[in-house]
This record gives sequence, C-alpha cells and structure tokens, in this order.
Amino acid sequence: MSFAAFRASLRKAALPVSNGVRTSARTGGNPFRAPAWRRFNSSEAPQQPKKSNTALFAGLGAAAVGGVAFWIYSSNSDAARTAGTAVKSGVQSAKVAANYTPTKEDYIKVYNKIAEVIDSAEDYDDGSYGPILVRLAWHSSGTYDKETGTGGSNYATMRFEPEALHSANAGLHIARDLMENVKKEFPWISYGDLWTLGGVAAIQEMGGPHIPWRPGRIDGFAAQATPDGRLPDATQGADHLRNIFYRMGFNDQEIVALSGAHALGRCHRDRSGFEGPWTFSPTTVTNDYFKLLFNEKWVWKKWDGPKQLEDKSTRSLMMLPTDYVLVQDKSFRKYAKQYADDQDLWFKDFAKAVSTLFELGVPSSQWVTPEPWIMPTVDEQQEQKGSEEKK
Repeated sequence: MSFAAFRASLRKAALPVSNGVRTSARTGGNPFRAPAWRRFNSSEAPQQPKKSNTALFAGLGAAAVGGVAFWIYSSNSDAARTAGTAVKSGVQSAKVAANYTPTKEDYIKVYNKIAEVIDSAEDYDDGSYGPILVRLAWHSSGTYDKETGTGGSNYATMRFEPEALHSANAGLHIARDLMENVKKEFPWISYGDLWTLGGVAAIQEMGGPHIPWRPGRIDGFAAQATPDGRLPDATQGADHLRNIFYRMGFNDQEIVALSGAHALGRCHRDRSGFEGPWTFSPTTVTNDYFKLLFNEKWVWKKWDGPKQLEDKSTRSLMMLPTDYVLVQDKSFRKYAKQYADDQDLWFKDFAKAVSTLFELGVPSSQWVTPEPWIMPTVDEQQEQKGSEEKK
C-alpha cells in the first residue's frame, strides 16, 4: 500500500467515539477450554497480510502525522496534548480501515515474551510475576467512568504522575518496569495493548481461562491521567464496591466474578498496608478464593495494621473487608456461592468480565478486528507445533 493511499484513508477516517483456566498440561485438563474457544474465537477472521509487517509498523506513526507532529510533540500546551491524542486515535482508526497493522502472529510473539518474564521471577513473592502483571492490567483499565468516557485502558496513563503514585497503584512500578523491557524489544506495541496483553498472558499461563483480547489502544498524555479514588478501597463495604464497579458499567454478578482474581498474589505491608495471600496457591488460577470464603472461619486479625481477616485454622491466609462482604451481602453471596461450587462457571463469567474490563474506554473504531482473538498459550503453541511436525 502506498503512503499516498494511506494518507487518503487517514483523511477519511472519522474521529472515534468512545463506548463504554486455561489449565496447562502441567496442571491438568480443563473441560471449559473447548467451549471458550468456540464462544470467543471470531468465525470471520480479519484479512491480514501473510507476512508480518512489524518492522514497517514501528516507523509508521512518524510518517503519518508529518509536520503536524512537530508542534504536537514539542509543545507542552494542553491544546497540543489534546490534538496529539486526536491524531493518534485518528491514525489508529485509519490503520484499521486500511488493514495496516501488525498481525496476530506479531502479538503472539509479544505474548510469548511476556510468558518468559512471568517465569523469570525466581525469589520474587511466590516465584511468579504473573499476579502483579494481572494487577497492572486491572488497575490500568479499572479507572473507566462511563458517564464522562474518561479513564480505562486506552491511554495507559499510569505511566504519569500523579496516577502512578496513587495509593491503589503502590508497587506497580515493578510491573511497569518489567513491561518496559518487553516494550524495548517490541517498540511498535502501545503501552495499553502491552499491559492488557500482559494480564491476558498471566491469567492464561497460570492456569486460567482464555481471555478474549484484541489490540488497538493508543498511548495518551499526562493530561488524560485519571484522578485518585477510582479504584476499589479494600477497607470499604458493599456500597463502595457498587459505586466503583457500577461507574464502569458492571453489575453485581460481574463484581463478584472479577473479585475472584484475588485467587492470585498477595498483599504487602509496605504497599497497601495489608499482608498475606488469599489462597494456598497464589500463582494458580482456581476458584479456591470463593471456596475459602465459605469453608474457612474468618476472624479479625489482631495486629497494628489495617483491619483484615485471617483464617482461624492456620492464621496464614487473609481476606480484605471488600472480600468478606461477598459472603455478607445477599446479592453478592448468591454469585459467590455459585462460583465456589462450580469452577467452570466462574471461568466462563470471569473470562467475559475481564475481557470487558480490558476494553473499557477504547473507541470501537480503533480495534484491529471486529471480534477479540483467543491468544494460544505457550503449551498450546508447542502442542500445535508437535502435531504439525507429525503430519
């Protein structure tokens, strides 16, 4: 495609309008895998060039904006930043219209690199960077406000202060630094796409369900950073959870499904003030979080930190006030019990809710494919390669 043709498509592109486990071979089979693939894999694959155009794409943005870019990127004015965001969004929309984007295979290479990063943790926490990458993707997306159309994953504004310093984001510099190393190897990918793909890779590589995902996010400026207070405060109750999640467009069932992500990772005294893991297997995606809420007796921890609960039997696990409210609130409890009794049901609802979360705030015109992709896990890629070699 000639640059003249691309420039013509850019002029015609309309400005966007905002819209609102897997279990690996190492952890055993998952009966949910097949229906997840059929449900979320697009039957109408986007037309793409057979050969990867990653190198070409890396330099495309500079050529597209031409001389206008000099003013946008050299000026510190709010007008320049706003114009810069509009140009980026328009360029992304034009790329989509012209089918001038990296291929799915290019993004699979990024996925595989992230999978390597996840397994390189060694002594960090419980031996995996997976949980903190999920948290980065979650917190970079969960700032969305459906009334104002601000926040969400589109601009990756946690790169900037003061959002990077919000108390809810304490410790996430570790995850951002990890992703920065991946960005250096794949400079063409936006931070929003990189961070959310990191969350997808982490969930899937830790035994969770396939998370439908597609690229198209753009990088914004500090002016798009969101105010503090848009993420959940773990010390609060049911009303607070509803205020936070309803603002994003979620309902009670989705609130509970997303809360199941606390099956992963742990709290740190020097970050949130809380301390400890939620489950006995904090690097594996299971419905144990919900089972433990119902099966263990939880008591208030006696210590000098913020209010949190601990399991009475071992005193080694914790639950936050916003966790425990899932069994206290009548509506939340109904869904939490369903997920405690049926992991496949939770996997299905969790995958759908996470996919929605990671797309919040992104104009539909920016997506490179009308339907999300299913990114194959590292194990699945190896199995596919082995099958092809036997033919």
